[in-house]
Amino acid sequence: MFLIGYDIGSSSIKAALLDAATGCCLAASTGSDGELVMNVPRSGWAEQDPEMWWQEVIKATRALRGQYAFDPAAVKGIGIAYQMHGLVCIDENQQALRPSIIWCDSRAVALGDKAAQDLGSAYTLPHLLNSPGNFTASKLKWVQENEPALYARIKHIMLPGDFIAMRLTGQPATTLSGLSEGIFWDFAEQQVSQRLLDYYKIDRSLLSPIVPTFGEQGRVTDKAAELLGLRAGIPVTYRSGDQPNNAFSLNVLQPGEAATTAGTSGVVYAVHDAAAYDAESRVNTFMHVNQTDKDIRNGVLMCLNGTGILNSWLRGITGGLSYDDMNQLAAKAPIGSEGLQIFPFGNGAERILANRQPGARIEGLEFGVHHREHLLRAGQEGIVFALTYGVDIMRQMGLQISRVRAGKANMFLSPLFREVFANTAGVTIELYNTDGALGAARGAGVGAGVYGSFPEAFIGMECLASIEPDANISKAYGETYEKWKNRLGQILSTL
Repeated sequence: MFLIGYDIGSSSIKAALLDAATGCCLAASTGSDGELVMNVPRSGWAEQDPEMWWQEVIKATRALRGQYAFDPAAVKGIGIAYQMHGLVCIDENQQALRPSIIWCDSRAVALGDKAAQDLGSAYTLPHLLNSPGNFTASKLKWVQENEPALYARIKHIMLPGDFIAMRLTGQPATTLSGLSEGIFWDFAEQQVSQRLLDYYKIDRSLLSPIVPTFGEQGRVTDKAAELLGLRAGIPVTYRSGDQPNNAFSLNVLQPGEAATTAGTSGVVYAVHDAAAYDAESRVNTFMHVNQTDKDIRNGVLMCLNGTGILNSWLRGITGGLSYDDMNQLAAKAPIGSEGLQIFPFGNGAERILANRQPGARIEGLEFGVHHREHLLRAGQEGIVFALTYGVDIMRQMGLQISRVRAGKANMFLSPLFREVFANTAGVTIELYNTDGALGAARGAGVGAGVYGSFPEAFIGMECLASIEPDANISKAYGETYEKWKNRLGQILSTL
């Protein structure tokens, strides 16, 4: 038996083929070699064409078949992980009406801030667990106000993963966790927030029908099967935003457990059994994948927009080195990069900074002192310092974060990055042989009934390494972080 998982990211579309019996990855692919196009019509905006995602899914699926000759009839389920908070608007013919306004687009910040003020924190925080902020509901309000003719043609709105599921099954749908990430869900009332919809003048019929996170959500159509090289009738049995899915892929399901990832953006995600929230909504609480009527399982998420995207930018301006060469070169510079500081806030409004946009900054540069290795190390340190800044907020909320799990991928491939993270945040990092696409495949196995329980779904997953704080260097990292944080405070005071 086989399971297929997709990870619909903003940089790439990944697919994985999992042997359900052994938990081994038999094939993994991406749609295209380069990074996907992200359009920036104006400063602070970010859009992608939903049909581009679908074409990348087709390419990635056909690449799987080229890597491993499997019988499509033996595929028992498909799972989908996807970039969170995006807005896709479709018409009555299931065609996208405009490019998707994706996660890092900041155009709706002012609308979300006004909604928070008008609705009042006595409602937004206990009920939504967040400010409406820059999330999907606020993005839809922006379309309503700025593109009224297009808005009038919307049949359903959906998240990026919902769009891919619709292309697979022909059925528009979303999940409860998806509604929570869009800030459409009232946690206190355990239903769609009619008060928010009324405030934004959004008709509830625009929301897609609800399907379970784990369970049959539709079946692959004849048309989709022909395009993908699969068999019609394969069930889609799991769907989740990329960060809850990353946590699931690392078997982070119980209160006190935490996961992290450092791809285009950087995230720390901790499971909590209470309706916790940050009074300033600098970190956000969403419904986790294993929430039930009896057991509260919420995911507290802190997000840094500029992580891998900063590293990619540094790669471009330092001569196109391989990432491995960059990591080795960065490790030659000392802790603190000889006073060079990088603030990685150049990719839209930052939630951990209360939706402010200080922009990316390089400070302390001395031409006679600093070279490529200092710049590369300062980039990795700046990313970790910003992540630690977010972890500090989570700890202020009462979360105990001492151990985090991560896939051995993206920036966690860098020994230096792992060292800086462990010693600055004061956490033990556990690295596993998994990623988002494999997690989506395992989720599909749970939803299809191939696995009878969550523990069964993690057969074949192994801890590859454990990195603990080193008392010999933790103090130096702590002092360097405090200098960085103090300077950040000065920058924010001027905004």
